[in-house]
Amino acid sequence: MRRRISLAAGVALTAALAATATTVTATATTASTKASTKASKAAAPEPKGERTQHVEYFTGPGGHPRHTKIPASTTPPQTLRPSAAGDGAVTKVIGNGTVRTKVDVVFIGDGYTAAQQGDFHADVRAKWAKMSAVEPYASYKKLFNVWAVDAVSRQSGVSGDPGEGVVKDTALKSRFFCDGIERLLCVDTGRVESYAAKAPAADLVVVLSNSTKYGGAGYNDIVSKVGYDGIATASSDNDDSDQVAVHETGHSFGKLADEYQYEEYGTYTGAEPDSVNTSKLTAAQLSAQKKKWYRWIGKTSPDGGKVGAFEGAGYYPKGLYRPTDDSIMRSLGREFNLPGREAMIAGFYRHAKVLTSTTSTSGKVGGRDKVTVRLPAATTTVRWYVDGHEVQAGRGRTSVTPRSLGVKPDGKTHTLTAKAVDRTNAVVDPELRKRLSGSLTWKVTG
Repeated sequence: MRRRISLAAGVALTAALAATATTVTATATTASTKASTKASKAAAPEPKGERTQHVEYFTGPGGHPRHTKIPASTTPPQTLRPSAAGDGAVTKVIGNGTVRTKVDVVFIGDGYTAAQQGDFHADVRAKWAKMSAVEPYASYKKLFNVWAVDAVSRQSGVSGDPGEGVVKDTALKSRFFCDGIERLLCVDTGRVESYAAKAPAADLVVVLSNSTKYGGAGYNDIVSKVGYDGIATASSDNDDSDQVAVHETGHSFGKLADEYQYEEYGTYTGAEPDSVNTSKLTAAQLSAQKKKWYRWIGKTSPDGGKVGAFEGAGYYPKGLYRPTDDSIMRSLGREFNLPGREAMIAGFYRHAKVLTSTTSTSGKVGGRDKVTVRLPAATTTVRWYVDGHEVQAGRGRTSVTPRSLGVKPDGKTHTLTAKAVDRTNAVVDPELRKRLSGSLTWKVTG
């Protein structure tokens, strides 16, 4: 058995703060003295010229998230460290198609030495298995590619574990007690960008920090040339980090707002939020005006209870409503509510296609050549057309030959088209449903 170094938990890709929100009040650490220090620090104006980053973190399993500001990471030097064998190596952990047609998740390890990269790869597989067991990931596993990027650290483990005085020399500079908050696990985001750029594509970036200690951080306001929306830190060996990870992807994929609140925020008086899961409108007003999640009102939600309008959302205890009492966007250990699940699926399809094929659409295929397509979910159906006319015998088949669909060896060029639609009942918004269809066409020599 391998000897595990203590590992830090938590993933967090932070939620976008409401545009009208005032200064962020930092919150409790385990000691009340630290809590008051952080609150006053967050309320103070930022030092002139100092760049900051918004981060989200979790003080404990099952609790509401918190958010604060920290000094932004500096741009890393061109050469991060003397080259180490295997540093920057990229491994395809799960491959379901080309990067143009799938959601690409990139895991980067920190606090793993050269000898522990095998452990890191095992941790990636284990972490993704748990994340992808949560709906709607579970129904859409075939939409994802997963990559592992090796970042070789000089020392094993994470700074701040187990105590604040512990310092480790790691590739991404993972550290607990970030900005004085024990459970806030920060990384050098510039270094993360350098490693993420080594993967073929990156729609989501998760840093696995080598520690069992509970903690994490989610970076919202990342400007990435690679293209991902944020960075999440996570622990492979903390059982409570998986729901943290999924919560944070609610921000990146679903563009969902947080559904928790701070009492000190008072009453929201701004404009109607852009997020699909927060609103100034009551359930009756949503239904009457046909706004936001009105199509789901009264339906039983997977996170418990029925969809309605529950006051307290977007950090405000008054003036903003959320769809259900307690979804994963409010508390860990929960599931996405119905509007959230719909937004997540639509988010997947921003990056991925509903229909892909292992048979190239460039050039021509012969009458007896096999044409194979891939479908992302059990709710997806496919139909086949020859020269614009559906061949009913082909319905639902993922592998056909033109000859079997009636293309005759007449020496003419014909068109073969596959059309797929994801008919999931988890998406009811007509505008979002437009993303759930696709087609491919091949030229066939009879």
